[in-house]
Amino acid sequence: MEVYFQLAYLIGAICFILGLRGLSDPKSARKGNIIAALGMGIAVVASLFYPLEGDVVPNNYGWIAGAILVGSAIGFLSAIRVQMTAMPQLISIFNGLGGGSAMFLALIEFLNLDPAQSSSTLLPVIILFTIFVGSISFSGSILAYLKLDGKVNDKQVVLPNHQYINIFLMLFSIAFVVFTYFVPSPVTIIISVIICLIYGFSFVAPIGGADMPVVISLLNSVTGISAAAAGFIYDNQIMILGGVLVGAAGTILTILMCEAMNRSLINVIIGGFTASGDAAGDQGDQTVISLSPMDAAILLKYSSKVMMVPGYGMAVAQAQKQTKELDDFLAKNDVEVVYGIHPVAGRMPGHMNVLLAEVDISYDKLCDLEESNNHLSDTDVVLVVGANDVVNPSAIDDPGSSIYGMPVIEVWRAKQVIVFKRSMNPGYAGIQNPLFFKGNTKMLFGDATDSLKKIMEEIKTL
Repeated sequence: MEVYFQLAYLIGAICFILGLRGLSDPKSARKGNIIAALGMGIAVVASLFYPLEGDVVPNNYGWIAGAILVGSAIGFLSAIRVQMTAMPQLISIFNGLGGGSAMFLALIEFLNLDPAQSSSTLLPVIILFTIFVGSISFSGSILAYLKLDGKVNDKQVVLPNHQYINIFLMLFSIAFVVFTYFVPSPVTIIISVIICLIYGFSFVAPIGGADMPVVISLLNSVTGISAAAAGFIYDNQIMILGGVLVGAAGTILTILMCEAMNRSLINVIIGGFTASGDAAGDQGDQTVISLSPMDAAILLKYSSKVMMVPGYGMAVAQAQKQTKELDDFLAKNDVEVVYGIHPVAGRMPGHMNVLLAEVDISYDKLCDLEESNNHLSDTDVVLVVGANDVVNPSAIDDPGSSIYGMPVIEVWRAKQVIVFKRSMNPGYAGIQNPLFFKGNTKMLFGDATDSLKKIMEEIKTL
């Protein structure tokens, strides 16, 4: 039977790899997710029956089955009911629970350690490492969820000189974990867990604004590492492989997103985007030009190429359906429509891709940052629907801005720009956008869904 169990693990591992490969492209992401889930199912079933090969038959399958049923029901209902605007929060909480699981497993194993193992093997080191990274992932992801959901804001959790506090907590947590290795006891391990949880919470506290997608990706990587470490505790190859794949994928994605913002990971972790520089200040006597849905309809009707730049505001307004309707209408009238997707648009990696895929917008129309900028020279109208920081000119021409140096979609290079916004309030990074005051920019104030509906009504009458 050993051969069959190892074969099941091999099949599961292949499914993980094929699933990750599928997730690398929007066209195959759904299929990749299903394949990876299938691999996980095979791995779980094999792991459940593997102990039956031993001399002692486990008698806790009732508890395991109950936990699986309860957890599956909660996960399924949460995923079914979640709104697109709350998808980042769901990802954060699920990710945090993964890190928390690794933390609790390691804690239990440490409390059950044989004294002989504590001095003669690497097992205590692996357990303590799992507790360290699992705790950080757990508490950090929980705070990320609370911040994304608006239940906590930066002012409530950020202290003066918080970066130095984080450095102290990191060193102190590592030092106490090492101390616990040499002085193992229930008291020292519980204190270690508490300190690591506090550090994880504090680590995420000063990070916000446009950095949040990077943090979610980084925390996902940390959870993968904690799962891999837990696999070493149980000598379970599929846990090790799955954790390594998640950790590696999360790390690569984090690096790519940092490159997309032209920032180092250390700068993201220590700095964070804050409202600073001229872009955060008062715009003085500058005025904006507003237009009506009828004006927007006329511009679109007689365009030959239109680009739509979605942002988190599109998800909030649930305007993707109206965007799809406008897209279809323009396409029927020989207007080329493309979508400019910035790597950090939204609140999590790939947020806008998922949002547009929900209404079956063709993947061929989605352009990455560089491709989007290449399109702009011959684009008649750009519709900025709910995006703000990713189209901010301050990233290019204001050295005093906190986003200076971040590559953005340079929508102002198009002939006309229409920005859909509820008000003149700054975006998630907390800085004002000079784009709104440029001569070729028009503001269409109001709910994006209602505005798009009105444009559709007007354009059909032209």
